[in-house]
Amino acid sequence: MKEQDLEYLKLALDEARAAAARGEVPVGAVLVSTGTQEVVAKSGNRIVELHDPTAHAEILVLRAGAKLFNNERLPGTELYVTLEPCAMCAGAISLARVDRLIYAASDPKGGAVEHGPRFFTQATCHHRPIVDRGEGEEAGQILRDFFRARR
Repeated sequence: MKEQDLEYLKLALDEARAAAARGEVPVGAVLVSTGTQEVVAKSGNRIVELHDPTAHAEILVLRAGAKLFNNERLPGTELYVTLEPCAMCAGAISLARVDRLIYAASDPKGGAVEHGPRFFTQATCHHRPIVDRGEGEEAGQILRDFFRARR
């Protein structure tokens, strides 16, 4: 991991906390331009708020980045996420041609990068981003606290 990765993961954690405060599953994402190191977009889950099952944090920042760049492909970007992406999000990351994916907490139940379908290892995956793992303890704790409060 690069030193600035921690800064962007902290921004993603802030988005996850904001999602939890809205009653959403606390997942946050930040899309960064590798050329300028500027944040292109950041969001947390908004599935409940938007009544949209696809409104995962990753999808929302990819949509915002595509709109900003007026291009469905986002080479020259890195995506920071607090939780291992699901199959839908991994597919979108591949289709968007994101250069690098950095995620904090692994998700043995719903993740699709190192768990489940391991999307980026499939022959049908046409673009494989570089994948790095960040420190997942804080992201995992936010998720555990959220679900503990719901039970």
